Amino acid sequence: MPIFEISKLWYYLTRYIDTFLLIGILLLMTIGLFALYSATGADFNRVSKQMINMLVALAVMWVVANIPLQHIMRLALPMYLFGFALLIGVALFGEINNGARRWLDVGITRIQPSELMKLAVPLMMAWYFDKYEITLRLRDYIGATLLLLLPVLLILRQPDLGTALLIAASGFYVLFLAGLSWRIIVGLLVAVVGSIPVLWAFLHDYQRRRVMTLFDPSQDALGAGYHTIQSSIAIGSGGIVGKGWLNGTQTQLDFLPEQSTDFIFAVFSEEFGLIGNCFLLLLYLIVIGRCLYITANASTQFTRLIAGSITLTFCTYIFVNMGMVSGILPVVGVPLPLISYGGTSMVTMLLGFGILMSIQTHPKLVKT
Repeated sequence: MPIFEISKLWYYLTRYIDTFLLIGILLLMTIGLFALYSATGADFNRVSKQMINMLVALAVMWVVANIPLQHIMRLALPMYLFGFALLIGVALFGEINNGARRWLDVGITRIQPSELMKLAVPLMMAWYFDKYEITLRLRDYIGATLLLLLPVLLILRQPDLGTALLIAASGFYVLFLAGLSWRIIVGLLVAVVGSIPVLWAFLHDYQRRRVMTLFDPSQDALGAGYHTIQSSIAIGSGGIVGKGWLNGTQTQLDFLPEQSTDFIFAVFSEEFGLIGNCFLLLLYLIVIGRCLYITANASTQFTRLIAGSITLTFCTYIFVNMGMVSGILPVVGVPLPLISYGGTSMVTMLLGFGILMSIQTHPKLVKT
């Protein structure tokens, strides 16, 4: 194939891809593969499955990045309604695993509709605020809050507290960026703090144990506190420079629970130490900085709200996972973005990055 044809093909493949953001994503994915190889005891089969997950997620990101912004706006309502219908399907016909009803069998595969709602909810709320931007009133904020609460309540019922909190956070970011009054925000925070005794009564026993062991993991060292104790030992034993790749004792001796998914940060910390953690945080900051740049240059209410929500939700994932593994937050089952093993969360995350790339590379929308 002539060089001219290759360069032309390359142009069409990458013209809607933000190269700076893509490089940061690929570097984080590469770190994730190395950490996963160690976490699984050098199981290349598991690593190859994750590579397939990554390729599928990158393909989804590329497709979404090539979709013009006006079409993304049109997808907001159908996507939300479809996801909400799936959540109702889970409540009625979902499979029960470990006491939770979170998965829906659709014949050829099983899906977890709550993952779809991580993007569908902020998309819908951004579309809603864009529609009423000129005549925005308090009742519009109430309407948007209802759009957020309905799926969150269904997900809490499964129960899936971690996902419900993340979706609630993504929706709150849209409300905040849309200009919700600080008085209302402070009032809501006071109301949430005041209702903690009531909310405590609705928590499941295992959720209460997770909160209590946050303050003293040793009170149930072989039960609810086991995750926190073992991950803290792994992080602390890594020291400044770490024990070296494939040399983490907590990992290789299988003391760490969920070490390829929710607690993979402990694996990385033990083997690469404080220096490795600083490098990982630097990569995350580079990706976040690029996302904030895209948000700041968004041209419409819709693009600004959805870009801001995706960016802040990405930050929330990182903070919650690292806080959970470090023992400063309860264990809620949140993966480390682009690092933890898993296909659904990887696809969802890169779908969001695809939207950000579409906002950055397509012609700016202008209100008419």
